[in-house]
Amino acid sequence: MTDDVVEHRRLIIAGTGISGLSAAIYAARSNNDPLLIEGDEPGGQLTLTSEVENYPGFPEGISGPGLINDMKEQATKFGAETRNGVIEDVSKEPAGHFRVALSDGDVYTADAVIVASGASARTLGVPGEDELMGYGLSTCATCDGAFFRDEDMLVVGGGDAAMEEANFLTKFADTVYIAHRREEFRAEDVWIERTMEQVEDGEIELLLNTELTEIHGSKDDGIDHVTLVEHPDGHPKEKLDDPATADEVDEYDFDVGAAFYAIGHTPNTDFLEGTGIETDEDGYLVAEGGRGGGQTKTGVEGLFGAGDVVDFHYQQAATASGMGVKAALDADEYLSERERAGELYETEADADAATADD
Repeated sequence: MTDDVVEHRRLIIAGTGISGLSAAIYAARSNNDPLLIEGDEPGGQLTLTSEVENYPGFPEGISGPGLINDMKEQATKFGAETRNGVIEDVSKEPAGHFRVALSDGDVYTADAVIVASGASARTLGVPGEDELMGYGLSTCATCDGAFFRDEDMLVVGGGDAAMEEANFLTKFADTVYIAHRREEFRAEDVWIERTMEQVEDGEIELLLNTELTEIHGSKDDGIDHVTLVEHPDGHPKEKLDDPATADEVDEYDFDVGAAFYAIGHTPNTDFLEGTGIETDEDGYLVAEGGRGGGQTKTGVEGLFGAGDVVDFHYQQAATASGMGVKAALDADEYLSERERAGELYETEADADAATADD
């Protein structure tokens, strides 16, 4: 290895969201010396959530950043360390340990790695989006829908996630509107059928061949209204940008009190390509699962996955936390077995220390 290694750690955790911090608390208490690398979204998606009411133990609710900060303090109390940085590449070395390279050039080695790097919700990049994310705009209906009870709500998307979120939001909304840029949905038939039943009951209205172009409001008052564009042939944004068809696009303001993106997530797994780890067709890590121990193991020995980087279905704070705990316990068992077998990586400093002790 030609790199100057900053440090060798028993365990490195990629990500400081709720899954990574839960893993860190358990790993630190097990004397596994975890180092957490924050990534380019420190704290994960909860930092975009102004109020969390469904995390157990907080009957009055807690802010997303507040929960993350409390967990980070708890992990640090038990000996976990965190550092700013983005992991650029992880590889498995011939000796059985991992090489973790950061984008700033720093390199660490570790006996085990927990990947808790999450999945980033896809967004549209429209005006008002950054300012109002967490203040009326959300990427998680089950997390935030109850905050907007009796409001008209807009769901953007046309797949299973959009149908599922729209149906869920009917519990709280006056009316749920689904904006989809095409005429046909991409969702499975069962979700389309459920949605059409809600349409017939007047709970959901469809805005087909329609796209969102701007969100209006303020952090103090939330969303006031949105701007939508529509074209009978679909994909109205593209036609709005084309001088030949721009006049055919209908642009209008639409009153809603909340908006939810349901256009998918992108799991943060690109930095693992060098490990040869298995992912599904959408890039989510494939973990062992099942019953008993080892549920967070991946196909790469010593590499464990937790939270939204694995779980594309539930994607809740509480389930991510539980999965982080599982990963820490699985990693502890792996490290203990390697230690008993004398197979943990020994750095030159370790060897010098052992010689001095002799």
